[in-house]
Amino acid sequence: MRLKGKSAFVTGGGHGIGRGIAMAFAHEGADMVIADIDFAAAEAVASAIREQGGRADALRVDVTNWKEVVNLLDRTLSNYGRLDIVVNSAGVIGVESVEAMTEQEWDRVMDVNAKGTFLCCKAAIPALKASGSGSIINIASISGKDGYPGLAHYSASKYAVIGFTNSLAKELARDDVTVNAICPGVVRTAMWDLLSDEWKEAGENREQSWQRQILAFVPQGRPQTPEDMGDLAVFLALARNLTGQAINLDGGLTSH
Repeated sequence: MRLKGKSAFVTGGGHGIGRGIAMAFAHEGADMVIADIDFAAAEAVASAIREQGGRADALRVDVTNWKEVVNLLDRTLSNYGRLDIVVNSAGVIGVESVEAMTEQEWDRVMDVNAKGTFLCCKAAIPALKASGSGSIINIASISGKDGYPGLAHYSASKYAVIGFTNSLAKELARDDVTVNAICPGVVRTAMWDLLSDEWKEAGENREQSWQRQILAFVPQGRPQTPEDMGDLAVFLALARNLTGQAINLDGGLTSH
């Protein structure tokens, strides 16, 4: 158990990639706080960890709300006395052309994906410095390296996460706090179900659209999984000389 004695919080931990990372950390012995806007989903993950003998708590958190983010930090410190790892996985997506997009839709995506990452990092920095070997892992996207039509606001938010990650890594380098980003490719989550529906061709159902996206986009011809993201997140939490990076985990889809 390579993370025994460490504690972590994972935003967006009730679903998809966040859940995969939370379960991977718990398997390695980390004490967890599962944060999600969907409390029932967060509690289901925490319960699964406890059933496997781990320590986990669930908390409803809106990452765009500073008071709720501070409460997340306080809950983690109250439960476990320290904070070693932060994973910012809470995220939203939408499909809309820039011409048709409302200001409210732009703000919704930017607030959760970019502002939420900023707030959670800002709140956690003092505790991560105090831990002596802290790690921040931000979930970006391949859309933070390549733009896609209909996803301008989502791509902008993920480009922002990557730039923020690199800047913050340099700020915290001498404090032995590493800051890295994971850029997932095609992972079967609620986000990709939405995209599969939006990108259906005539006569396709969601599953047929999904399969076509995989074959069209991914050189390996298979999707990535939340468990893949968990494996990489564990590696990043342990790697003390790796910081400021945005690492693609996408089956060869992108090359930068």
